[in-house]
Amino acid sequence: MKEDCILCQIIEGKIPSEKVYEDEYILAVLDINGANPGHTFVIPKEHYTILEQVPDFLVGKLFSIANRVSSCLFESLSMHGTNLLVANGIPAGQIAAHFMINVVPRNENDGINITWQPRKVSEEEMSTVEIQLKEAAKNIGGFETKGDAEQVKAEEPQSIAGEDSYLLRQISRIP
Repeated sequence: MKEDCILCQIIEGKIPSEKVYEDEYILAVLDINGANPGHTFVIPKEHYTILEQVPDFLVGKLFSIANRVSSCLFESLSMHGTNLLVANGIPAGQIAAHFMINVVPRNENDGINITWQPRKVSEEEMSTVEIQLKEAAKNIGGFETKGDAEQVKAEEPQSIAGEDSYLLRQISRIP
């Protein structure tokens, strides 16, 4: 835990919060200054500043919980959509120095604007970026081992939605 981190203080109970979900590794809390009612942030209980510092097994758990919180927002608040947002670093808009996944409930015409102006990339720039990225990505997946996968599977969190969940009902409607 980091003493000057507001999210670590929330985790330690020094700052009151409305907890939506909690397990050994993760806490999901309503954002008091959220974009819409139900805006929730999902955070690791251990302090990590950015995504790249979070252990791989925990990244999967964080996104799994964010997905389930999103389903609960659809179900309980009758939302029309959600945005899952990660501001990873100050240039990306990260304000708190603690990794988090924002689960933002959305309704049509809610006034939240999460868009950008498309920028046409030249063929030369695209080719250069492709070469650089392919080189950097050669070892993606090399960190995963069978033991890592078994650990994640063994630590799979329990469902936070009931058997009669929004997600299950939506799947049953697929032709």
